[in-house]
Amino acid sequence: MSDQMSRRGFMGAAATGAVALAGVALAGCSSTSASSEKSSEKEKAVKPVILVTSFGTSYNDSRHITIGAIEDAIREKYWQDYDIRRAFTAQIIIDKLKERDGITIDNMTEALDRCVKDGVKEVVVQPTHLMAGLEYTDVKDELDKYADKFDKISLGDPLLTSDDDYKKVAAAIKENMASFDDGKTALCLMGHGTEADSNADYAKMQEVFKNEGLTQFFVGTVEAEPTCEDVIAAASAAGYKKAVLAPFMVVAGDHANNDMADETDPDSWAAKFVAAGFEVTCLLQGLGQNVAVDDIYVSHVDDAIAKL
Repeated sequence: MSDQMSRRGFMGAAATGAVALAGVALAGCSSTSASSEKSSEKEKAVKPVILVTSFGTSYNDSRHITIGAIEDAIREKYWQDYDIRRAFTAQIIIDKLKERDGITIDNMTEALDRCVKDGVKEVVVQPTHLMAGLEYTDVKDELDKYADKFDKISLGDPLLTSDDDYKKVAAAIKENMASFDDGKTALCLMGHGTEADSNADYAKMQEVFKNEGLTQFFVGTVEAEPTCEDVIAAASAAGYKKAVLAPFMVVAGDHANNDMADETDPDSWAAKFVAAGFEVTCLLQGLGQNVAVDDIYVSHVDDAIAKL
């Protein structure tokens, strides 16, 4: 919480500082200096952009503290030199937010077209995807279409890329779930799952937990393998009778609230664990709420910028 508060404090101070600087600048210039205004507008137009690209979520509260937290972490480091912008890839979510809440969010094509229109010459796209699956490939393919529109383009890596990323994520999750880690409770993470080869990343994450001595952690998926049944079998075989279920996803959205935590749905993870005799607690927190995870995304932006 202190880190998150310090980030909020930083952004508040940054905004205050920016206002103060603006006041000083205006005090030393004529308000009728059209050339200065034009120069300032030109500088803004060519400011490079970091486009933080997410699948998106219609859960407003979760969006602010997960996707928003990642964006804020990136903004904290790069706000002076880059314009930090947002894009979602799920058009169905974009449409729902606009119709339901009056919130307008660019899809990736709209965001990149806006950059072109604004005269941006340098773009870094940082996805908040967990792994290099189908969604990440779509982002890459879309960005490739704009290769001749910008002087410099770079695509950041998803969360789980290097071996070091996996270890850092394991450590971050361990720290975040420490209050539940009493030696008697299975800590079970529910991922989405994918048809892409990257689905193997879930098994790799499980292996990393094991290698780090964190055998109380179990990783499964909603739509692929390992299945919920696989996780229940593994936790039961290890002798656990209690389980904490948490999403292995950036956002605690529809899958976390319904496919994981809705005990009234017999197909949910919670209902299946209860049916298997477990005492169940659901932790509705997305990975984006974890400051240590947000910092990994920032490091991937660092790497992407270094490649420009």
